[in-house]
Amino acid sequence: MTWATLQIELSAKQKNRKPLSVQENMQELRSSAHSRRSEPQFDMGDVIYFCRKGVESIIDDEVTKSFSAQELESWNLLTRSIRRFPHRGLRLTLLWGLGVLIRYGILLPLRVILAVTGIFLFVILSTSVGFLPNSKLRFFLGEKVHLMGYRFCVKSLTAFITYHNSENRPKNGSICVANHTTPLDVIILANDRCYSLVGQVHRGLLGLIQRAMVKSSPHIWFERAEVKDRHLVAKRLCDHAADKTKQPILIFPEGTCVNNTSVMMFKKGSFEIGCTIFPVAIKYDFRFGDAYWNSSKFGLVHHLLRIMSSWALVCSVWYLPPMNREEGEDAVQFAKRVKAALAAQAGLADLTWDGGLKRTKVKDAFKEEQQRLYSEILGTLNAAESKVSSRSLNYSVT
Repeated sequence: MTWATLQIELSAKQKNRKPLSVQENMQELRSSAHSRRSEPQFDMGDVIYFCRKGVESIIDDEVTKSFSAQELESWNLLTRSIRRFPHRGLRLTLLWGLGVLIRYGILLPLRVILAVTGIFLFVILSTSVGFLPNSKLRFFLGEKVHLMGYRFCVKSLTAFITYHNSENRPKNGSICVANHTTPLDVIILANDRCYSLVGQVHRGLLGLIQRAMVKSSPHIWFERAEVKDRHLVAKRLCDHAADKTKQPILIFPEGTCVNNTSVMMFKKGSFEIGCTIFPVAIKYDFRFGDAYWNSSKFGLVHHLLRIMSSWALVCSVWYLPPMNREEGEDAVQFAKRVKAALAAQAGLADLTWDGGLKRTKVKDAFKEEQQRLYSEILGTLNAAESKVSSRSLNYSVT
C-alpha cells in the first residue's frame, strides 16, 4: 500500500466516522482487547491510540498546512503555481504568455509608481502636519493624510475590498483584533478607517515611515528592549484605550502570518486590558493571487513584488459586533470566544495551536497538559472497568 493510498483511506474514514473523544477511543481499544483490570494501572492497548494519533498527525498536519500556500482547484495563469498543473495545452500556454506581458510589462510598473508616489506624499504631508500645535485641526488633518496614504497603497495593489456590517466598525477607545495573513492586512483595514498601530521601532525606510506616522497620529512604537516588558506594553495599551478621543488600537493576536485557511491561538495580552474588543475577520480570494506571507521563505520586498505582479488582491472584511469579557471569564477564555466567532464568520478552521510553532518546538507545558489529561482519563477508565468487574463477580456468585 502506497503512502498516498494510506492517506486517502484515512481521510475517507475520518469523514465517514463520527469523531470520538480521547476517553471513548481508549475505552473502545480496551474493550476490543477484552481488558479487565481490578486495579488501576496502565494498559498496553492505550499505546495504540497514541501511535494512531501520531500517524494521523504526520499525514494530516494542521500546523504545517496552515503555513503553506493554498492549493488551487484550477490554474490562475500565474507562474508561481504552474508546477501544480503540468498538463497545459497550447491555448493555456498562449494565455499565460499574454498574462506575463500584461502583469510585468504594464501592471507592475504602474503599481510601483503609484506606491512610491503615495509613500512620498504621505511622508511629506504627515511630517508637515506634525509641526502643527495639538488641536482638533491637527487630528483632523492627520487622519485625512493617513487615509490618503493607505488608499494610495490599496490602489497600487489593485485591491478589491468588500466591507460587511459597517455599523460594527471599531470605535475610538477600543481594541480591534483581526486574523493575520500578510502585513498588508493593516492597509486593507485602514483603507476604511484609521487605526493606531502597535509595533517595534525599525530602521531604514520603514523607520522613516514610522516616524512620519507618529508625528500626525497617536501610534504606539516600542524600542526593542521595551517589547519584552509585558507590564510596560500593557500599561501603554491600557492608557491609550482609556482615551475615548484616540483611534482604536489594531492588534493581530496570532502573532504571525497564517495562510488564511485557519485561525491560530490568540495571545491573551490584548484581552487582559479590560476594554471593548471589536473582532474583524479578513478572507482573501487566492484565485487572483496568494496574499499569504511566508516570512521564512520570502523577504518583505519579495512578498510585495509577488502581490504587485499578481492579477489583483481580492478580499472580504467582516466587522463583528463588539465583545466584552463576561463575569467569571478569564483572558484566555475570552480570547478563545473571540477567535471562535471570527473563524466562524470567515469560514476558517478554528485551531488551538500556537502560531509560534512555525519556528519553535512544542512547549513542555502543552506536553504536561496532555499527560495530565491522560492521567485523568486513565483513572476514569479504570474506575469504570472496576465497576464492570464487580458486577460480573456478583452475578457469578449469585
